[in-house]
Amino acid sequence: MTTQGNGLHTRVLDILGLEIAAGEHQPGQVLRTDELARRFDVSRTVVREVVRVLESMHLVESRRRVGVTVRPTEAWNVYDPQVIRWRLAGADRPRQLRSLTVLRSAIEPVAAGLAARNATPEQCAALTECALGMVATSRGRQLEGYLEHDITFHRIVLDASGNEMFARLGDVVAEILAGRTHHHVMFEDPDPAAVTLHVRVAEAVREGDADAAERLTKEIAMGALHELDVLAP
Repeated sequence: MTTQGNGLHTRVLDILGLEIAAGEHQPGQVLRTDELARRFDVSRTVVREVVRVLESMHLVESRRRVGVTVRPTEAWNVYDPQVIRWRLAGADRPRQLRSLTVLRSAIEPVAAGLAARNATPEQCAALTECALGMVATSRGRQLEGYLEHDITFHRIVLDASGNEMFARLGDVVAEILAGRTHHHVMFEDPDPAAVTLHVRVAEAVREGDADAAERLTKEIAMGALHELDVLAP
């Protein structure tokens, strides 16, 4: 596919994905390939490529002589980072963020405890560097810089757990953190208590204190839930 084709594919995919995630196309609704091609002024080849991606996410299913049918929400691959991004862009954002943050609260503390047992010296050093980066960007409305360090911090914790299932959730957590920032579900400067907790988690992992790493990470997750109570009730 040409560069122009890739651009058209991305545009159509984002629009349709956002619409489906927002409920603008109800489960069972049939989307016709020809109609989509006319609507977006693209070739049927581009539409078919977009449909294949949406099918891989389980948002739609394509049947001969029927067309492209929107699937019910419970069939979606809700762990797909792009699906998460689309859902967080919609009106149901507060509920989605709460659901995803509860997921984090169940997984990340356990991962942090495992990281304290399994992290390499290089991972410990990188975790400390990220925590210090979070401190350095926690004032002066540097949320994008803070987000970069925050995402990397949590990816390292999940990777350092030594559990490949946890490690694969790095993109999911990244989308949750990015969604909070980009949709302004954060304070103008991060909560100082949360910043300090990240530093303490890095210390606990470096010292091999699994109990402290797990407890402190749980506090981070609970603090994120409290922020949602305030900013996105």
